[in-house]
Amino acid sequence: MGKYDLLAKDIIKKVGGKDNILSLVHCVTRLRFQLKDESLADDEALKQTEGIITVMRSSGQYQVVIGNHVPQVFADVCRIANISSEKEGGQKKMSFREKSLDLISGIMMPAIGILCACGMLKGLNSILSYLGLYSNEDGIYILLNAIGDSIFYFFPVVIGYNTAKKIEMNPFLGLIIGAALCYPTINGVDVPLFGHVINATYTSTLLPVILIVAIAKPLEKFFNRVIPDMVKTFITPMLVLLISVPLGYVVIGPLANMLSNGISQAVLSVYKISPIAAGFLVGGFWQVMIVFGVHIVLVVLCITNIISGTPDPILAFTTFVTFTTTGMVLAMWLKTKDKSLKQIALPAWISGFFGVTEPAIYGILLPRMKHFVISCLCGAVAGAATAALGLKYHTMAGMGLFEIPALLDPAQPGVSLVRAVIAAGISLVIGFVVSFITFKDEEPSQTKGEEIVSEKCKKEVIASPLSGKVKPLSQINDSAFSNETLGKGIAVTPSEGKVTAPFNGTVMMLFPTKHAIGFMSDQGCEVIIHIGMDTVRLDGKYFEAHVKEGDKVKKGDLLITFDIDAIEKEGYSLDTPVIVTNTNDYMDIIAMMESGSTVHCGDDLITIL
Repeated sequence: MGKYDLLAKDIIKKVGGKDNILSLVHCVTRLRFQLKDESLADDEALKQTEGIITVMRSSGQYQVVIGNHVPQVFADVCRIANISSEKEGGQKKMSFREKSLDLISGIMMPAIGILCACGMLKGLNSILSYLGLYSNEDGIYILLNAIGDSIFYFFPVVIGYNTAKKIEMNPFLGLIIGAALCYPTINGVDVPLFGHVINATYTSTLLPVILIVAIAKPLEKFFNRVIPDMVKTFITPMLVLLISVPLGYVVIGPLANMLSNGISQAVLSVYKISPIAAGFLVGGFWQVMIVFGVHIVLVVLCITNIISGTPDPILAFTTFVTFTTTGMVLAMWLKTKDKSLKQIALPAWISGFFGVTEPAIYGILLPRMKHFVISCLCGAVAGAATAALGLKYHTMAGMGLFEIPALLDPAQPGVSLVRAVIAAGISLVIGFVVSFITFKDEEPSQTKGEEIVSEKCKKEVIASPLSGKVKPLSQINDSAFSNETLGKGIAVTPSEGKVTAPFNGTVMMLFPTKHAIGFMSDQGCEVIIHIGMDTVRLDGKYFEAHVKEGDKVKKGDLLITFDIDAIEKEGYSLDTPVIVTNTNDYMDIIAMMESGSTVHCGDDLITIL
């Protein structure tokens, strides 16, 4: 039994059950799900679960923010849901931007932890050597340096494996493609091929192996289709390697290296124009990038520079932003008289010293937007100070205090260590002082809260949005509904293809696939209508929406029409749950129709008390 079994079970249940999970990876602090149907995930219940900081829908992923123990939670979720490191069950439709970020995350994230571990070993080696405990000619220095350098030198092997796994081809083919590119006798030497002499280096590169594996994917698919089953297990990989590696070595690799160098030089040229201005901008926007889940882009640019031997200044600008955030929350913790804030702030500023700022951002700063903006401005100052001190990333490392080894210049580790400590001190003090001056406890507003509770406790009737046969949720073939994970309610098997408004209220959510719609009544009741089971896979086919998000509707207004016959011919059940998602705000949810009864649009269906 894992340490986080209960939390893992809760997460699986509240994202809609294991059958709703298409894929799962994790980064440093987040579980990153692709869900079959995001409408089945209960955001509020997850946010209120102990051990979860917040949830986000970003970059085509459903992100559950856990904190620095995410690897253990990830392992328990995978074990309980009976998936390995990545469950494969299809892909949901995403925009080009979402696909790009998802691809980058899937390729890079599994390697980030080991990259940081090796980088910290290199930093530790430099410090111990600088302190005179041994010289750079001693065996221990050479061994530690080899361990630290290994992942950077053989990075194509790691990325080849990850890329192949992400694009759903044989991962060991990707691994061997990466290994072939790192083979010593073809790197940095003249190799005569096809009447030309090729001199290329692929060790410590990133983009070439990704593009070569991408070319290998359709080759593998083609050969698996045409080669007999009895020999395809070894003939297919042989032919894929025979074609993709020479093509990659001669054509794709050199072009990819040119592109990588071009991107790197473009980013560095911006830095050269004004390092302090660049530090100010990157430091200021870093937390915003974290909130939107796109900070991986800067991480990839940094890795590209480091493995090519170029110290990276861009990610260095973000190093001490965590210290400004930590200083701010520390000041709030000392100054506040709010017991609940004190309880949240204490672990938030402690974890902040180790680079995990999500508890501070989501639990404290974002709910107080003024202070989040102030923290971004303080982060900008921290980035500018880092630039002014000339600090750069020389390797990957951990987070927070453990990130400092990444900033140690092997040529002068002592000087860069002092500068890093100065930058950390400046950042921490600025955050603390500004927060101490600007923060004050909010005035309680009990009367308003009492009015809301009183309003929600009034009796309200929900009319049937469909005509058809009534059935209890327990008979629905989906555990997220049948177990009432999303809330209490009732289901209707429709006899005609239209959905009408169950009360006077506002359309709060309309899924792009038009298979699900959510409302809030004028009295505060929140209802979601989910047309059919797994109909999200139809991607909007056979559905037509007659309203949009934000529209005010009256009871009986036409909301959605759908083609019953066509959907059933596609093999989908049309059982349609009508769920009160804020069930916990009410004393009781009472179904007014018996199972098997016929109901018409507008008939009383549910009473809430």
